[in-house]
Amino acid sequence: MRLVIARCQVDYVGRLTAHLPMALRLLLVKTDGSVSVHADGGAYKPLNWMSPPCTVVEQPGRWTVTNRAGEQLIIEIDEVVQDSRHELGVDPGLTKDGVEAHLQVLLAEHTATLGPGFTLIRREYPTAIGPVDLLCRDADGVTVAVEIKRRGEIDGVEQLTRYLSLLNRDPQLAPVRGVFAAQQIKPQAHTLATDRGIRCVTIDYDELRGAESLELRLF
Repeated sequence: MRLVIARCQVDYVGRLTAHLPMALRLLLVKTDGSVSVHADGGAYKPLNWMSPPCTVVEQPGRWTVTNRAGEQLIIEIDEVVQDSRHELGVDPGLTKDGVEAHLQVLLAEHTATLGPGFTLIRREYPTAIGPVDLLCRDADGVTVAVEIKRRGEIDGVEQLTRYLSLLNRDPQLAPVRGVFAAQQIKPQAHTLATDRGIRCVTIDYDELRGAESLELRLF
């Protein structure tokens, strides 16, 4: 990971245009190929970003970040205050709370909740950046990566986007589609997911628990 604190301005050129005027900001370049621009506020949310895979071309006072769709972040740097690199190693992944972990178990047993004809390939499918909650196939035989959250927010969509980028490089799995499943999905997360071709599914946890209880009683 590379962290650069710099006085810079940022222009996004793609499906629309966006401009960040000159100010002191944090530029974060991760080993997965993502680049994000942060202010000293706004919690975890970047001001602008480019999801992997993308390329970074550095020239004196200028970075040009380009993704495979041809969209660009053009970062004009007036002054570099700090430039450092850090090796974080492989992350063990997120430890889910009880409800979220149980949701994963329930959805693995009731994949039709995610879509008609869905079948489970594997829970906790391993990748270089952490396990995918569920890897499934839809009714057409297409591979589907499912990210499960109790509350669906933008960071969950970003996490699934990174998984999809990696999985789609595997010719035995590609093309891989995404499903973002949660008990509640924030409007901003829904908009971002839809923009990236990720389908959102709202899960009724109590209904799933009821289905599980009914099956146990019938058994």
